Amino acid sequence: MSVRQQRPIRAATGGDDTNLCFFHGPPFKFNTSARAQHDKFIYGTQFSPDGNHLVTVGGDRKIWLYDGKTGEAVKQIGEGEHTGSIFGVSWSKDSKRLVTSSGDQTVKIWDAELGKAVQSWRFGPEGRSSVSDQQVGVTWPARSDGLIISVDLEGNLNYLQEGSASPTKVVSGHQKAITATALSSETNTFWTGSYDGRLRAWDVATGSAELIQGEAHTNYVSGIVQLPSDRLASVGWDDTLRHIASSQRTVSGSAAKTDGQPKGAALVELNGKPHTVVATANGIAIYTSSGEAASQRKVSSPPTSIAAHATIIATGADDKTVSIFSASSDSTITVLKDANAPISTLAFSPTGSHLAAGLSNGKIFVFARGGSESDWKLETNRWSSHTARVTSIAWSPDGKHAVSGGLDTNLCVWSLADPGKRVRVANAHKDGIGGVAWAGREKVISAGADAAVKTWKVQGLV
Repeated sequence: MSVRQQRPIRAATGGDDTNLCFFHGPPFKFNTSARAQHDKFIYGTQFSPDGNHLVTVGGDRKIWLYDGKTGEAVKQIGEGEHTGSIFGVSWSKDSKRLVTSSGDQTVKIWDAELGKAVQSWRFGPEGRSSVSDQQVGVTWPARSDGLIISVDLEGNLNYLQEGSASPTKVVSGHQKAITATALSSETNTFWTGSYDGRLRAWDVATGSAELIQGEAHTNYVSGIVQLPSDRLASVGWDDTLRHIASSQRTVSGSAAKTDGQPKGAALVELNGKPHTVVATANGIAIYTSSGEAASQRKVSSPPTSIAAHATIIATGADDKTVSIFSASSDSTITVLKDANAPISTLAFSPTGSHLAAGLSNGKIFVFARGGSESDWKLETNRWSSHTARVTSIAWSPDGKHAVSGGLDTNLCVWSLADPGKRVRVANAHKDGIGGVAWAGREKVISAGADAAVKTWKVQGLV
């Protein structure tokens, strides 16, 4: 639908019935319809900024121009130029040109009066069709630099300038909820996994994202672990553990099958070497850097979450308990029973002196370690602000603060020294937060169900 901004006010709609309907208003009343121009779905309808013209585009690869006041069809332009459905159209601010985006992987600028394409951009591999490079939308904002932005089926935003043969910038990101995160402080890279199984690497400094190539997960990513030697491990609901070559931005090696659906993963030390520990409904399993199972352990309650520090592993469960194990032993060190709701997420502080447990009721219980591995006690004050399940917790580099995200869309920063004090951001991510991390003492990164990654400056810490 498009509305003419000049008097007399007009509105136009195009639909799946191939008809263009023209309305007079306000109030808008049906006036006429054009039925012969398109023979397939109309995907785009827009009045020119000066109101003199109206354009429609559709699945029949046609571009039609109409009189902006009467709705009368004037002419068709560009016949045969697009070889795929035209999904988007937008006018330039001078109303003399328009831009179209198509399933044939092209974006074209047209001279409306001459009816000719004056510039074209093609995306994807030369000479080969690529579904993900289909251009499904385009806009030509009224900016002084004449910037055009198109969006492809992959969700990438392509910044285009007249006279430039290729995009000046490409903005990438997720199209589904972000469900797992990890931060590599050495390379300043934020790693994310999403509901559809895709993995991306974000440059914290610039905000740009790269898609991890190779055979990634086929659905929900439930955990990402930063490993030494330029590697990461990820687990997903396709019941696999996969390794990523960080610098190459690609999945490497073959996938390792997990014993059930992974609830999460963490980095643990076994026999002096780093391993990936994975929690499933059947227990916990430890994998080598090559993806081979080093050990497996059954637990009394199916894990819902997992965290690890050095050689210590902690798992949470629906029975409101937190079990602590040693990576090298089959016995349980201790079981913490202080929580009043099922455990939804766990996080060790950088030194391993504290363990934060997020609960399904929005509360966070913090346990402090004593002089031995089995000596864990609940801190006197608890953190309480979330009104729904806590989905993620991360400790600051100095271990004095923690950030948490929840299904209530809120982001909270907590102080270990002053448990009653917090910094809270309401509605940080629509539909909930999927992961959090610290990128410095006063910088927090969050990712959520809105498929967005955001950075926050935290002030007022104690």
